[in-house]
Amino acid sequence: MDSTTPAAVTVRMIALLHTYRRERGLPVTVSLEVPENGTRAIDIARDLDLPVERIEGLFLNGRLLGLGAPVMPGDRVAFVPQGTPASHPAFFGRAGIEEYAVSA
Repeated sequence: MDSTTPAAVTVRMIALLHTYRRERGLPVTVSLEVPENGTRAIDIARDLDLPVERIEGLFLNGRLLGLGAPVMPGDRVAFVPQGTPASHPAFFGRAGIEEYAVSA
């Protein structure tokens, strides 16, 4: 496989993003193709037409990160909206969100 051959990632939306997708008749869990060399989480969020300004970060393979995090084939992604208790610094800290922060 070359670096542009697409491969799948699993993406879930939780909390208000789950509701956002359901209200539009869209699936809340999707399998998306990404290039073998990956893509940024924010680009996936935009491709899914999610309200990026309402996303705090994402769980990427169980680690809380910011939207600039690279997503690779086979990864598991769950977008986390602002105000979701699971994204509170007391649970996971802010280091990953800040490390991969993007300006929208």
